[in-house]
Amino acid sequence: MNRKKLGEFGERFAAQTLVNEGYSIRDRNWRVLEGELDIVAEREGVIVFVEVKTRVSDIFGNPEESITKQKQKRIVRAALAYLKAMQIEDADWRIDMVAVECNARGEVLRYDHYENAISGQLRDFLC
Repeated sequence: MNRKKLGEFGERFAAQTLVNEGYSIRDRNWRVLEGELDIVAEREGVIVFVEVKTRVSDIFGNPEESITKQKQKRIVRAALAYLKAMQIEDADWRIDMVAVECNARGEVLRYDHYENAISGQLRDFLC
């Protein structure tokens, strides 16, 4: 499975699992100049931006290690752009991360959902 197909697989698996956990999916692969949001979900009135990282091996590190400070900035900026575009800037929101590890046959070995995976002061992400 190539890298693109692996990412798509992980995002589909994560979206279905989130639905099973009571989330509704608002958007997938939402793109703006600031970046891309893998999954935009909602649960109990909270908008949840979900970054999905999928790996087959840990040669390049585990999924959790792949979200650099620069990537965090892009996700926050894209989330803010989404809220503005949808005219819901006053909504409660957070950024979660989903880690998916699978084997070469596409069988999921691990799924971990981290709520509030990216947090901090907005000024730290906007400069």
